[in-house]
Amino acid sequence: MTHPAQLIVGSYNVHKGVGSDYRRDPQRTLSVIREIGADVIALQEVDRRFGDRRGVLDLEALHRETGLSPIPLTDRLGDLSHGWHGNLILFKGVELEDARVIALPGLEPRGAIVADLRVAGQPLRVIAAHLGLLKGSRLVQARRLVDEIDTGRPTLMMGDLNEWRRGPGCSLTPLKTGLNDAQNGQTVASFPAQRPVLALDRIIGCNRAEVRDLCPHDTPLARLASDHLPIRARLQLSA
Repeated sequence: MTHPAQLIVGSYNVHKGVGSDYRRDPQRTLSVIREIGADVIALQEVDRRFGDRRGVLDLEALHRETGLSPIPLTDRLGDLSHGWHGNLILFKGVELEDARVIALPGLEPRGAIVADLRVAGQPLRVIAAHLGLLKGSRLVQARRLVDEIDTGRPTLMMGDLNEWRRGPGCSLTPLKTGLNDAQNGQTVASFPAQRPVLALDRIIGCNRAEVRDLCPHDTPLARLASDHLPIRARLQLSA
C-alpha cells in the first residue's frame, strides 16, 4: 500500500541578503533558512539584479549547515548567478527527476522554475516564481503558469506572487482555478517583515497536494534579515 507523503515546504524573498537595517548580511539570511527547516524551499531575489547578476549566498556553507542543495539549472542570466531571474529552489531528502526554467510575459523581466520531484516515491511538481509588480503583468503570468500544471501529478506553486487580494480582484485567480486549490487560496501576512500586513508570499497546493499549517516564520532574526518574512507549511500528498 502507498502511504501519503509529507514534507515541510517554504518560500522566502531574501531581498538580495539586505535586511531592514539596510545591511547586506548573507550569513544572516542563511541562518533564517536554517531556522525554517524546510525540505523544499523556493527563494526569490538570490541574485543581484544588475551587472554580473552575482548570487548573494554561500551555497556550500548553506549545504553544510542545512543539508539543502540548489536544484541545478542549465539556464541562468549570468555565470555567477545562483538562479533564474532571482528564483532558486533548494531541496533535501527528495529525488529530483527534472528541472527547467521559463520566461514569463509582462513589462518587467520575470521567470519561473519548474521542478519535478519524487517524495517517498510519489511524484510532485514544484513551480517557483516571483511575479510582477503590475496587476496586468501578474494576470498574464498566472495564465502562463497554468500551462505548467500537470494533471498527471500533484502540483505546488510557491513564491513572492506580489498579490495581496483574495476574491474577484485577485490576479492569481487563473492559477488557483487551474490548480483546483484545495485550501481556497489561504494566505498569511508576510510583508513588510517588521510589521506584516500584506500576503504577498504564497504557497498554493492542489487537491492532491494539500497545504497544511501555513504560517509566517516570524522570529526576531527573520524580521531583521529581509523585507519579507518567510512562509512555511506542511505539504501532504495524496496516496
